Amino acid sequence: MDNNKPVTSALGPLPRWIFMSRWLQAPLYIGLIVAQGVYVWQFWTELVHLISMITVKDITETEIMLIVLGLIDVVMISNLLVMVIIGGWETFVSRLELEKHPDQPEWLSHVNAGVLKVKLATAIIGISSIHLLKTFINAAHYDEKTLLWQTMIHLTFVVSALAIAYTEKITQSTARVHKPAILGAGADPHA
Repeated sequence: MDNNKPVTSALGPLPRWIFMSRWLQAPLYIGLIVAQGVYVWQFWTELVHLISMITVKDITETEIMLIVLGLIDVVMISNLLVMVIIGGWETFVSRLELEKHPDQPEWLSHVNAGVLKVKLATAIIGISSIHLLKTFINAAHYDEKTLLWQTMIHLTFVVSALAIAYTEKITQSTARVHKPAILGAGADPHA
């Protein structure tokens, strides 16, 4: 038996076609890369705006803080895009084979669909926190109902992330408990 032969050659036509359908996601990830480019442009536009405001007129600390929080927001959304692009591609489309690459993100070595969901949920909480902080800093421009709703939405994100993390923890512990049974009696689970 030839060990160099691809596993996909053993598949029948329908399973091979279904397996190849994962490549339909490639344009989606390319689109997210383009969206990341838009966020890079947005970041530099905001940074130039901040610098021009400082040089042209007196600017308050609150105005600076709001613009800087906007910059942080753009960076956090960009980080979220990187996680989705790299983690999603690695999980759902194809291996990137970055094991020996010096710049491989440490989180990528243990990414799976569950870990990716938890990372995304926590990133969304971070982004929501920035939006909420911007709202509270500028609270005089918002009515009480808007403040309450933004806080409730943020808390919903927090509770959702905790539920996702807890579900992932249960799933992982269940998988570890059942792994020896899948391997068979006497099998070394670390082999």
